[in-house]
Amino acid sequence: MKLSKRLETVASFVPKGSNIADIGTDHGYVPIYLVREGLAEHAVAMDVRKGPLERAKAHVAEAGLENRIDVRLSDGLTGLKPGEADCVVIAGMGGELVIHILEAGRSLWETIGYWVLSPQSELDKVRRFLEKESFSIVRETMMKEDGKYYTVMGVTRGGLSGENDSEPHYLYGSRLIRQKNPVLA
Repeated sequence: MKLSKRLETVASFVPKGSNIADIGTDHGYVPIYLVREGLAEHAVAMDVRKGPLERAKAHVAEAGLENRIDVRLSDGLTGLKPGEADCVVIAGMGGELVIHILEAGRSLWETIGYWVLSPQSELDKVRRFLEKESFSIVRETMMKEDGKYYTVMGVTRGGLSGENDSEPHYLYGSRLIRQKNPVLA
């Protein structure tokens, strides 16, 4: 299975050897790729919708990875137990929903060392939320695929207050501005 450029970028942000939870897994492509390529030890693929979850189950079975990827019906992080994942991927949904999922999963924050976030909209709101809640964006990129722009963030707890000190920094990301990301040119 070949990942899209966007999903490949998301997958590249996951630290090697992680136990991941993919929230809103849809077809299950990211966890399958990570486990199959030896980049993740174990994965939990979760989605709130039954249809995509059934497709994810079928794809996991086709890949022969049922013993390393659990597929679960879950609203955000509610189906994840503390310690099951050290990296969480939340990609392919709007910024408000990303924030809602993070807020609802607050009890898991200290058990998860790394977050890969790729909100499709409202990036400024996501950055403000992360800063307010002491998360730090430690890695970030922006790319273009099929005429659409996508941002991927690597995030940890223990934020650097004031990293985004102006409106352009909230909108476009301090790291992307400093890196002179070509998509921003």
